[in-house]
Amino acid sequence: MKLYESLADEIAQLIRTGVLAENEKVPSVRTASRTHGVSQATVFQAYYLLESRGLIQARARSGYFVRAQAKRALTEPEMSVANADSTDVDVSELVFSILGSIKDPDTIPFGSAFPSPDLFPLARLARSMSKSIQQLPARAILADMTSGNPNLRRQIALRYMMNGMMNGEINSPDELVITNGALEALNLCLQVVTQPGDLVAIESPTFYAALQILERLQLKAVEIPVHPRDGIHLPTLTDSLQRLPIKACWFMSSFHNPLGASMSDEKKQSLYDLLHQYQVPLIEDDVYAELYFGNAPPKPIKFFDRAGLVMHCGSFSKNLAPGYRVGWVSAGRYTEQIHRLKLMTTLSPSVPAQVAIADYLQHGGYDRHLRKLRETLETQQQLMLAAIARYFPAQTKVTQPGGGYFLWVEFPEHIDTLKLFSLALAQGISIAPGPIFSATQRFRNCARINYGQPWNKETEAAIAVLGKLIASQ
Repeated sequence: MKLYESLADEIAQLIRTGVLAENEKVPSVRTASRTHGVSQATVFQAYYLLESRGLIQARARSGYFVRAQAKRALTEPEMSVANADSTDVDVSELVFSILGSIKDPDTIPFGSAFPSPDLFPLARLARSMSKSIQQLPARAILADMTSGNPNLRRQIALRYMMNGMMNGEINSPDELVITNGALEALNLCLQVVTQPGDLVAIESPTFYAALQILERLQLKAVEIPVHPRDGIHLPTLTDSLQRLPIKACWFMSSFHNPLGASMSDEKKQSLYDLLHQYQVPLIEDDVYAELYFGNAPPKPIKFFDRAGLVMHCGSFSKNLAPGYRVGWVSAGRYTEQIHRLKLMTTLSPSVPAQVAIADYLQHGGYDRHLRKLRETLETQQQLMLAAIARYFPAQTKVTQPGGGYFLWVEFPEHIDTLKLFSLALAQGISIAPGPIFSATQRFRNCARINYGQPWNKETEAAIAVLGKLIASQ
């Protein structure tokens, strides 16, 4: 990381935490230069970067000031709490009807589950694939088809260690199973610890793919409410574990899809202790972990695992290579079962995709790419929040996550987001309506909006159109 980028990140953290309040003057270039022991040119570069990220603004003859953020004026949704009981899952028809209707590439994809492909280093990845395939011994292809590419597993294990995971269960590449994206990893985990008819605790709202998998495997959902800011509601989960024969939990601990919620380290520890008490395995869906806006990555619940109870699932689809479909699971005590089940089903992810990502992680500047990606997403979030404040009804509530690329928007009660979805699609705009994120099709007045697309006049105009459609209801 360059010196000016490090300085910019330090100041950005002061703004995020409120140490530097909105409209407060940032230290002058001369003062910052003296305080941090860097040149004035370095300070200028840092301030230009912060300005481009929408965090500060220059005022004529007055210096730089913290920009007033629209999110300060927006209200976050609240969590409704009720007793959780088991529910049969039947959402696939609704999900497929929604997803099938947004295939037009000209649609503005606020409903997409991925950020813009323009944010990924696809050309550099292609060079990694070309070079790695040419250097790959023929015998390695067969080996990789059973155990996964050794260098890729080594690079993933190194990233765990860099993030402080040596204190947890993960400390060897041998404990990693490479999969066809995180979705296969999550599928395998669930199949290993459940049988048809079993109860699985999931979040409410939750990612619709989790609901589809439960439906396919004939499992029953126990929906646990999620707070928009700090994640799963532990009292409801505790009550459910006491009353119901829950066989597994499937939770997202950081930058939850669709809410964007993240649990504190203390809450993650408490959650793990609770599950350890009842010996209920946790499938931890952590695909957004690298997309944090602060200075340090969030710890997964796996960090606190001392008994191999947590199956930690990750992927490169959200932050590097969506189409490569390479994910993994560190499965603790379930590693061998998952490895065997994978061999009996899909055998292996693409070998070329594995070696390409392994080479990129080793030589391609992955951390540099991630820093740029995080900065871009944070800027686009601020711009999206500002537009929502301008164009959506005053009663609108919206989450303000510290990472990822989703906002969860709660409209006034009378707004039907399934109807809004149809109206918006007719205008060339997609959203993800709330009912697809619930086993019981709740959240009818809510929607998930993706801010991972480039911000331009067309994007802002689309938010304005959505505002008019909402007003028309």
